[in-house]
Amino acid sequence: MSDILKRIISVKHEEVAAAQRIAPLPALLETARARCLDQRDQRDFVGALRAKVAEGKAAVIAEVKKASPSKGVIREHFVPAEIAASYAEHGAACLSVLTDTPFFQGSADYLRQARAACTLPVLRKDFMVDGYQIVEAAAMGADCILLIAAALSLSTMQEFETLAHSLGLAVLVEVHDGAELDAALTLKTPLIGINNRNLRTFEVSLENTFELLDRIPDDRMVVTESGILTREDVERVRARDVHAFLVGEAFMRAENPGKALAQMFH
Repeated sequence: MSDILKRIISVKHEEVAAAQRIAPLPALLETARARCLDQRDQRDFVGALRAKVAEGKAAVIAEVKKASPSKGVIREHFVPAEIAASYAEHGAACLSVLTDTPFFQGSADYLRQARAACTLPVLRKDFMVDGYQIVEAAAMGADCILLIAAALSLSTMQEFETLAHSLGLAVLVEVHDGAELDAALTLKTPLIGINNRNLRTFEVSLENTFELLDRIPDDRMVVTESGILTREDVERVRARDVHAFLVGEAFMRAENPGKALAQMFH
C-alpha cells in the first residue's frame, strides 16, 4: 500500500467517526433502506454497461471530478449538473462522482446534483473503509460503490459487497495486480476494474490491463481505468475485447466534457 493510500485511509476513518456523530447509523440505515425499496429511484448500473456493449458500443463510466492529489484542480468551472447532463447527451453509460473532500475536492452534494440532472446510474467514487460509508452511499443516492482491493482485506471486501447488495447497490471492485485480482474474483460482482495507475510510482500504462486479461473469466466485465487519453487508446483496448471504460481527467480538461467523450469514443 502506498503512503498516499495509507494517509487517505487514515483520514477516511476519522471522517466516518465524525459523520456518525452527526448522522448515527440507525437513522442513516432507515433512509438507505427506504430508498432501496423505492422502485422509481432504481437505476441498474451493471445493466447500463451491458446494454451499451450489447449495442456494439463502448460502455463509458464518465467521471465528474474537480481535482486530484497529484494534479491539483483539474477543472475550474465545475458544475456537476451541467457535466452530468453533457455526458448523458453524448452517450455515457454511467457516471462516476468523486465524493472525497480532503484529497479530490469532491462532495456528496455533487453526486446528488449530477444524478438529478440525468437518468444515468451513478458510482460513488470514494475510499470505502467502513460499512457506514456504504449505507451513506445508498442514502445519498448512489447506484454503485467502489471497493479498492489494495485498501481492503478479502473478508472486508466480502462483507462490504454483501451489505452493498442488500441495499440495492452494485459493486465495482478495483485491482492493480494479480494478487488483488485473485481476491476480487472471489466476490459475486461481475464488474472488475483494472487501474492502470501504479499506486507506488503513479506511472500509468495500459499494459496493466492487458497483462491481467487472460486471468479473468468471460462472465466478468472488465472496466479499464486511468490512462485513456486518446481515440488510439480506446482502439487498443477494444481490440483486446475490453469495452468498458472509466474516464475522467481527459474529459474534465475539455471545454465540453460530453463532446470530448463523443470524440474519443464515437
